[in-house]
Amino acid sequence: MAKIKLTKGELKRQRDSLQQFRHYLPILQLKKKQLQIKIEEIRRVLAEKIEAFSLLEDKIRQWQGLLADPLIDIKPWLEVERVTTFIMNIAGAEVPVFEEVSFKQISIDYYSTPFWIDKGIQQLRDFIAILIEIEILKKQINILEKELRTTTQRVNLFEKIKIPECLNNIRIIRIYLGDMQANAVGIGKIAKKKVAERTVAGTTTL
Repeated sequence: MAKIKLTKGELKRQRDSLQQFRHYLPILQLKKKQLQIKIEEIRRVLAEKIEAFSLLEDKIRQWQGLLADPLIDIKPWLEVERVTTFIMNIAGAEVPVFEEVSFKQISIDYYSTPFWIDKGIQQLRDFIAILIEIEILKKQINILEKELRTTTQRVNLFEKIKIPECLNNIRIIRIYLGDMQANAVGIGKIAKKKVAERTVAGTTTL
């Protein structure tokens, strides 16, 4: 711990710091709580999306053997043209939020393609969209967990170090200043007594 000045000015500075720490601590605690709640909320959404992903994967497995036909190439219909996201501020952290996936628009020739092609393309597009959304949700969690770690460190710093340190410094300075004041009063009384004694002594001599 850094050495403190035992002065009235330092006492004021320590009191001002203590007031600031006590003001910001509840704000940080609230932010910590908000981040914890939001992370749990996103984890629930992520679990739902992973379940939906697994169900869709099971459906695709039922007909994926049809893709082995060398005359059928559905890759052009699955080309992602754009992933649309927006930024949301959550308790001071900016996170990307999934909006939609746009695929390259290619018309289907129903005369030269099998009957299942349109449904198959839609399921595969949904599969890709859910996969992208899952990755964005994971990114949200990573960003918020990092923000939570930083906020928790600050809460601990204020609670366990800064506030106790200020309280201890204030106590030390007040004790010192009290002792100095008591000494000054004592010295003043002794000086006053000596002056009085000298005055009496001088009067007696006369």
